[in-house]
Amino acid sequence: MTVTPEILLQAYCSGVFPMAEHRNDPEIFWVDPKRRGVFPIDGFHVSRSLAKRLRRGDCRATLNHDFGRVVQACAQRPETWISREIFDLYSALHSMGYAHSLEVWRGDDLAGGIYGVAIGGAFFGESMFSHQTDGSKLALAWLIDLLKRTGFSLFDTQFLTDHLASLGAVEISRASYHAQLATALSVSADITAHPVAASGHEVVHRSTQIS
Repeated sequence: MTVTPEILLQAYCSGVFPMAEHRNDPEIFWVDPKRRGVFPIDGFHVSRSLAKRLRRGDCRATLNHDFGRVVQACAQRPETWISREIFDLYSALHSMGYAHSLEVWRGDDLAGGIYGVAIGGAFFGESMFSHQTDGSKLALAWLIDLLKRTGFSLFDTQFLTDHLASLGAVEISRASYHAQLATALSVSADITAHPVAASGHEVVHRSTQIS
């Protein structure tokens, strides 16, 4: 069966997501983990070192400035599940307004980024990368600040890694995930409703205020 962007959206709404075995694999398989990684929207941990880096003022963030480049950067590793078909599917979702990228820049250099899919009040994080120190952490900080301000209630990370756990991500059961997903899908949220924070200092300030 050919996977279309519409089928991909239906899959997310059903709690499953696609992967490929490797970059040259023409086949896509569906994943519905027994244990799911999620970021509590108010649970992102801004460490002292990350707060210091955010306050430095040498980075800025953009939304959807270069979606294709972010996905390509995420795939630039020895082993990746981002095949050509998956790249094309997410590019189509981006054109449809469902897939989004957040980029972090230091000057004209792309320091890091993250991309995912937004449906209702759920954001499904797909992958992130760093070209410079803490690039992906900075992208997460900017993204979660934006998700808070634009009405999202669920940030799905698919799996829990030690790296994500150190930033506040947790693991929940499949049943709990599906319950949270149902609630999030009933919410009307728009990631483009507010601009990304103008500075890292602004991100830290809001995080401190909320915590």
